[in-house]
Amino acid sequence: MPTTGLIISNISQLVTCKQGFTGCKEDEDSLGFLENACVVIEGEKIVWVGKQSDFKAENYHFSETIDASGCTVLPGFIDSHTHAVFAGSRDDEYEMRISGMPYMEIASKGGGITSTVMAVRKASEENLFTLALDRVNSMVKHGTTTLEIKSGYGLTLEDELKMLRVIKRLDESADIDIVPTFLGAHEFPPEYRERRDSYVDLVIKDMIPAVSEENLAEFCDVFCEEGVFTAEQTRKILMAAKDAGMKLTLHADEFAHSWGAEIAAELGALSASHLGHASREGLEAMKNAGTIAILLPGTGFGLGKVEFANARELMDMGLEVALATDFNPGSSMLHSLPIVTSIACSFMKMTPAEAVRAITLTAAKALAREDEVGSIEPGKQADIVIISSPSYRYVPYFVGGDIVERVIKKGKVIHTA
Repeated sequence: MPTTGLIISNISQLVTCKQGFTGCKEDEDSLGFLENACVVIEGEKIVWVGKQSDFKAENYHFSETIDASGCTVLPGFIDSHTHAVFAGSRDDEYEMRISGMPYMEIASKGGGITSTVMAVRKASEENLFTLALDRVNSMVKHGTTTLEIKSGYGLTLEDELKMLRVIKRLDESADIDIVPTFLGAHEFPPEYRERRDSYVDLVIKDMIPAVSEENLAEFCDVFCEEGVFTAEQTRKILMAAKDAGMKLTLHADEFAHSWGAEIAAELGALSASHLGHASREGLEAMKNAGTIAILLPGTGFGLGKVEFANARELMDMGLEVALATDFNPGSSMLHSLPIVTSIACSFMKMTPAEAVRAITLTAAKALAREDEVGSIEPGKQADIVIISSPSYRYVPYFVGGDIVERVIKKGKVIHTA
């Protein structure tokens, strides 16, 4: 008789997310529903999924049972774009934006990314780790079980490595999986503002080899944007990272058309984020290349925008869309994926089914982890969220509500409300 660690029984609504992407507007069928269902976990893996009436208790010896009557069970939420390692605060900038000062003007006055860079450079590795671990633990309470974190607030070789070592420690210490991304090309530091090509050379010749040697990053990202890294600079950096064995992603076309979507498709990037001003041609190229569009509605919300990336257009084109928090101290002090889905549904006109899929299976694809997580199927890692509501629609519908009842990571309950 198999020894089984955990059985989740009497599930009112089970969202498996196991069915394939339909291309255009997804309906509920794409979530792979089961009602009055049961999930059996052995060790870190899911071993059986089905109707409660088909479950044979005599076939299993289990040490723990969770009765999910009246609850919805979903795959663990996956946050595919964050900047969760930082020091300092930019609450003053929040007030500036409310008063009407544009983001780029704030940055030109020494605010923006540069402000956080100065704080991170002063902070010790231990201080950064302690701050970030508290944030990660808070994100778990909102259902996050896999989390991407970028560097990019150091912008020197020493400080970028410091950030990536913190991210590695988080992966070793936190209850969830952390995916590390090198973002040395996040901004030009003050000491390189007048010699930008020299900073690009530093990223390519010094930072990427050092990061690769220590195996500190799975992905490389570049902020391809007007006033930051040009299309040519972005291409050079990403090609060097690809040669070093890193997967590719981009900050693309956030404030203006900057050719980021086109470069993402050209270089075979797994994902590109923001995309509010991407060209139709760039988006078509991304679709053909299989590049995931990561949309960040919390950023538009945090910046006080009334326009968001056109999720409806992207999905109707056939692009796969993920949602992420973009958790950062400047434009998105938001670490709740359920709230992100609320904004996406209300302002980007995604359906609740599309939004849930965008923080589960599609987000897993954006991180090249769809064979491990993102759906509830036998053989997959047992990353599961139980919400205290009978419908998945409550994820976006109950805005900011404390609906996450339990979070399970690799078969172990890591949070109980």
